[in-house]
Amino acid sequence: MVSLKENFNNFLLYLEKVRGYAFSSIVTYENVLNELLEESHYYEEDNTMVLDITPLRIKNSNNSKKTISKKLSAVRSFVKFMREQQEVEIKLIGDSVIKVPKTLPKPIDENIIDEILKHVNRQERLIISLLYGLGLRISELSTLRVSDISANWVTVRGKGSKMREIPLIEVLYKQIEEYREQENPKVFLLEKNGKQMSTSQIRYLFSKIFKKSGIKATPHQLRHSFATHLLHNGARISDVSELLGHSTMVSTQIYTKLGSSKKLNEYSKAHPLCQEK
Repeated sequence: MVSLKENFNNFLLYLEKVRGYAFSSIVTYENVLNELLEESHYYEEDNTMVLDITPLRIKNSNNSKKTISKKLSAVRSFVKFMREQQEVEIKLIGDSVIKVPKTLPKPIDENIIDEILKHVNRQERLIISLLYGLGLRISELSTLRVSDISANWVTVRGKGSKMREIPLIEVLYKQIEEYREQENPKVFLLEKNGKQMSTSQIRYLFSKIFKKSGIKATPHQLRHSFATHLLHNGARISDVSELLGHSTMVSTQIYTKLGSSKKLNEYSKAHPLCQEK
C-alpha cells in the first residue's frame, strides 16, 4: 500500500524545489498534512487509494470558514500532486459540505444494554439484539422475513425498494435460530397470532422492557448506539454508512462528533455484541 507519510515528504519537497514556496508556507502545509495523517482514514480499494478526511472535517467544524478553507486547499493540493506527479490513483472522501446538527442523538451505554438483556424473555432479547446488533430501524425489524436471513447475512428491506445486506455475527445467528425453533414464525421473524408484528407492537414491547429498568429510551436510540459504538471501536465511516443504509455519508457524519475513530479491519471485531461476555 502507498505510504502516506512518505508521499507527504515528497510533496513538501516538491513545494520547495519545484514550486518555490516560502518556508513559512511549507510549514503550514506540513502541519495540515500531519493533522491529516493523524485524523483521517486511508486504505486501498480496487487498486485505488481512498483518503477519507471526514474525521478531519468534523474535528475542525468549529473553526472559522477561512481556516477550514485553507486546510482543505492544502489537502486538495496534496491529492492533485499524488495524481499528477506520483501517478497514484486516489479518491478523496469527505470533501463536500458537512452539516453537523447542534443536538446529537444520545447513545445508550453498552453496559446498560448488557444489564437489560439479563432480565428479558426470548422475544424481548431478540428485539433488542437485532435493533442494536444490526442497527435496524423499527420499520425494518417489523418487515424482516425469515427468508431474509442466512447464516452470514441479513437482507434488510428499507424504504421503497431499497435493500441492503448486513453481516450477521454468529451470536445473533444462534439467537435467531433458537427463537425460530421455539416460536416457529411462518413468514416474518416477529409475528403475533400468525401475523406480522407491527411497529406499534414492537415499540410497546421495547418501552415496557426499558421502563422496568427505570430507563426512558426509544428503539431508534439503539440504532444510534450501533453506529456510535462501531465508530468508537474504530469502524470506517463509509462502512457504518453502508450498514445503516444511508444514501450519503452526510447523515452518518453526525456520529463522528461523539468520539474519534480509527481504521477497522473487520466489522465483527468492532461491535460489542461480538465480544465474549
